[in-house]
Amino acid sequence: MLFHRKLFNFDTPELESLAKGGHEKYLTATPFPHAVFDDFLTTKEANYIFQDFPQPDSPIWLDWRQRDTMHQPKKQGIGHASRLEGVSPYILNVLAAFNSYPFLNFLEKLTGITKLLPDPYFHGGGLHQILSGGKLAVHTDFNQLDAINLYRRINVLFYLNKEWKDDYNGALELWNTDMTQCEASIMPLFNRLVVFNTNKKSFHGHPKPLNTPEHITRKSIALYYYTARPNEDESYDAITDWQETEN
Repeated sequence: MLFHRKLFNFDTPELESLAKGGHEKYLTATPFPHAVFDDFLTTKEANYIFQDFPQPDSPIWLDWRQRDTMHQPKKQGIGHASRLEGVSPYILNVLAAFNSYPFLNFLEKLTGITKLLPDPYFHGGGLHQILSGGKLAVHTDFNQLDAINLYRRINVLFYLNKEWKDDYNGALELWNTDMTQCEASIMPLFNRLVVFNTNKKSFHGHPKPLNTPEHITRKSIALYYYTARPNEDESYDAITDWQETEN
């Protein structure tokens, strides 16, 4: 346990300024509203998370071989907060901060979506890790969370991959609504934060299998944000809609 580390917390005014500065660009981004923030945390903070990130053989991970090996082979996840026991106190602190007021306020100012709520259970989110050769097919997410009666509106991904090379693949791809082309490709670089609106038209994934050495994985923190009421202009269900693409 590294008790000499300061507790992690966000600076509310700093985040609010960042959000307001990016709001208009967020709304007009294609193929759907999104934003990319590099060097989102201090290097020291990001390094602490990287150092504490669970290894592939950690017992926190669900067995990917018992899950969907067609659309997300070699993808390790926790599935639920109940599997976080044993994760470092610093990472638990960071996850709590991403669910706290300063970050929720940041998201509301950035996206224009108000009354956002976090998911403290991390259904389907929390920590993710893709092993060499793995992928995540293009899809839209479940956006109706029956377990706590909420409606998903925002996805946040924070990447922890140092010295990532283009030929490793693993870029987050954002596709247009008729699935005819990828309109944005975002590499999963260390200390990079990606925010995007999620609905039944926000097709995304990293369909190209990772071409990394066996010891290099694609590490990320995935966070989902909800509202108590649905957006009347969108449809909702509890299904992940997978799409076929040519790699």
